[in-house]
Amino acid sequence: MPEGDTVFRAARLLDRSLSGDLLVRSDFRVPQLATTDLAGATVTGTVSRGKHLLTRIDDPTREGGSWTLHTHLKMEGSWRVHRPGQRWQRPAHQARVVLETARAVAVGFSLGIVELLPRDQEDDAVGHLGPDLLGPDWDEDEALRRLTDDPTRPIGEALLDQTRLAGIGNMYMAELCFVSGVHPRTPVGEVANLARLVRRAKQMLELNTQRAAQSTTGDLRERERMWVYRRDRSPCRRCGTPVRVEMTGSAGRERAAYWCPSCQPTP
Repeated sequence: MPEGDTVFRAARLLDRSLSGDLLVRSDFRVPQLATTDLAGATVTGTVSRGKHLLTRIDDPTREGGSWTLHTHLKMEGSWRVHRPGQRWQRPAHQARVVLETARAVAVGFSLGIVELLPRDQEDDAVGHLGPDLLGPDWDEDEALRRLTDDPTRPIGEALLDQTRLAGIGNMYMAELCFVSGVHPRTPVGEVANLARLVRRAKQMLELNTQRAAQSTTGDLRERERMWVYRRDRSPCRRCGTPVRVEMTGSAGRERAAYWCPSCQPTP
């Protein structure tokens, strides 16, 4: 599933490509919005909230006037922007939303969530989220308070809970646990310096909003970008011990956890 920085970059792309322009065509390829037509409305902006995208669209000539297109990439989704007439970068049958202006065609492919909300109902979609690591609402103290609500909860599970803090996915969870020297199953209450871990999370995501490819090591070469994520059986970059991987979480919500048995001993 895309991480918070990926969604942030998608929001930035949509904001730069569509904001201030009239829609000349909209095409919603989901049953609940199949007859919706927003042609003539103005896109006023797109923001990210954790892993959610909010595209705001206004048309004072219509009843209601202000809407928010709420989308979520889930596992396979992406937003791509093309020039009018340009061939799409993914197959047309994967398109779920098309927003076209005079200068750009934004296509949301394989989106996990597509819903059009009255603007005053945005909170129904994202109000449950914790402080956003990349958002204007970031509050380290509040994030720490939420993380420590249950000190017995495994740190890896807590970091993935978007109601604690928003933006961390499986990759950042694995990398943060490694650079902090804690096993993903370590109880939150036993993490020596949780505030430093959270600050590292913010730093990692912020740095990767400016890069074409994600990296937590600072090395942008293909096989050198990560410390442990998806490096099972490869030698640990610090000590040479083979990296381990294990499925964790409840049935239907399993995630792969990666760690070095030497640098991150089992609690």
